[in-house]
Amino acid sequence: MADPRGFLRTRDRELPESRPVPLRLQDWREVHEHRVGDSPYLTRQAGRCMDCGIPFCHQGCPLGNLIPEWNDLVWRGQWEEAIERLHATNNFPEFTGRICPAPCENSCVLGINQPPVTIKNIEVSIIDEAWERGLVHPVVPDRLTDSTVAVVGSGPAGLAVAQQLTRAGHTVVVFEKDDAIGGLLRYGVPDFKLEKAHIDRRVAQMEAEGTRFRTGVTVGEDPTWDELRARFDAVVIAIGASLPRSLRVEGRALPGVVNAMTYLSQSNAVVAGRTVADQITATDKDVIIIGGGDTGSDCLGTALRQGARSVTTLAIGYQPPVERPQDQPWPTTPRVLEMSSSHEEGGERTFLASTVQILGTDRVEGLRVAETDYLPDGRRVPKVGTEKEIPADLVLVAMGFAGPDATAVSDQLGVSIAPSGPIARGEDYATTVPGVFVAGDAGRGQSLIVWAIAEGRAVAAEVDKYLTGATELPVPVRPQDRGFQI
Repeated sequence: MADPRGFLRTRDRELPESRPVPLRLQDWREVHEHRVGDSPYLTRQAGRCMDCGIPFCHQGCPLGNLIPEWNDLVWRGQWEEAIERLHATNNFPEFTGRICPAPCENSCVLGINQPPVTIKNIEVSIIDEAWERGLVHPVVPDRLTDSTVAVVGSGPAGLAVAQQLTRAGHTVVVFEKDDAIGGLLRYGVPDFKLEKAHIDRRVAQMEAEGTRFRTGVTVGEDPTWDELRARFDAVVIAIGASLPRSLRVEGRALPGVVNAMTYLSQSNAVVAGRTVADQITATDKDVIIIGGGDTGSDCLGTALRQGARSVTTLAIGYQPPVERPQDQPWPTTPRVLEMSSSHEEGGERTFLASTVQILGTDRVEGLRVAETDYLPDGRRVPKVGTEKEIPADLVLVAMGFAGPDATAVSDQLGVSIAPSGPIARGEDYATTVPGVFVAGDAGRGQSLIVWAIAEGRAVAAEVDKYLTGATELPVPVRPQDRGFQI
């Protein structure tokens, strides 16, 4: 325990100040100035950690991050040891420290009667300080095996699989359909939450370790899934859960009604300096966002930076309380009102709002909404007699994702699809096709980045076991010998 009286001396959470709203709305830089070095407030926050006998923060983090250990090391200013403990469980703390909702903080024992330790900020401070001090290096394997692995998808799950297997000595090739590595980290998360230099830095590290990247490759077309399986000793499917949930109301097909990811990916591409023909923007428009989650928040911040005339976010459920409700005590995960940096910047949030109809003739002109009514069986329906109309020039549908786009992999490889939508797999993450594994959202459905990285690490262990421990496997043949250039 770093400071036995730390949680008594410092009872409040302290976080770095965000850049002023008028300033940050003028650019796409990150809202928070994360790197703080040996700042006294960071030391105080790390000192609040009680090194509990049963650290519930471990239970709250799917990665099993060694939170009390690196809190103690930050308090002592031992940055090299701190990043070593952080990297022991988390390949990419600069990603999780920026965009993870921090379930570890909900589990912090201080939450019994105090605000929890600022675990997420301490985590991102460790990795930012480590990069600044030159403490992050490529981890090159001591020996190479004859085994080859194809990883399809370069989001956090795919990158974690690839890094772990490369470090185990296998030859790993990551295939990405977009023109740059990162998956939704690249084109789904706006730069004001995650600047893309953080991705580029990790990709450079992975390339130095031996991972190979192939962008602009749509597996299922060229090569097909069965061709890929024939050319590699193992295949990992990490394609994410990209199919959006449907909005089944009249007028959904009107021009100006756009899926959130289409809108965000175009914006991120333009911010990266790419040209997008007929880009959908919110400039001088009345924008309505259907969906009150993280994706809706990202749309809000993007629309405000593009100069929207107004932005209204519609959430179908009740407005949660600001403080932890008495009927949701620690260590339960409380349902409280989430205030993202985008919500601080502007726009209007409307709760208990059910979309009844999208209005318009040649393109969207507005929405008809009603108050949400909760039925005894739990269903949520529009309440009759409460309808009203809201003008809109652009409607962004941010209702989450239904599952992976797995038609091609199912048709070509014959993998089974679970009734709920994801690709079916066993406890070892293996599909019904030998040598084919599933990592991340493609197998578990839409989830958190910490689950994606945790599953990537777990899948890598199972693939390594498959490649090195199955005595009945034939001697692997290099992909080059099969006529496939990697």
